[in-house]
Amino acid sequence: MKANTLRRFQVLLEDWQEEYLKYICEKHDYSFSELIRFFLSVGFLNHTSLLSPKYKSGINKKRLAEMTKKISKLMCTEEERYKIMSILHFEARKAVEYRLNEVRKQKKKDKY
Repeated sequence: MKANTLRRFQVLLEDWQEEYLKYICEKHDYSFSELIRFFLSVGFLNHTSLLSPKYKSGINKKRLAEMTKKISKLMCTEEERYKIMSILHFEARKAVEYRLNEVRKQKKKDKY
């Protein structure tokens, strides 16, 4: 497994996306990059559960909603926030790895 490294990408956003992300960043004192990683992780978890119903995440939908609300409403300390973000990133990574393995398996089947 690769070490977690951050890489720089240029991302083009719609005006409304930028406006909302900046609003959240200012309101909650998040970095723009941190916030994008958060939204991507939540999206990956939801996306994987839709496309691969057999996949069982370490975070069920109810817990994911609770964690998201806790961060969004600033109902946690900075330390708790980083712990929640770490859990989300870890579970999202597992979900993406599962999904990519499923896609690779399907490609192999399709070849034969």
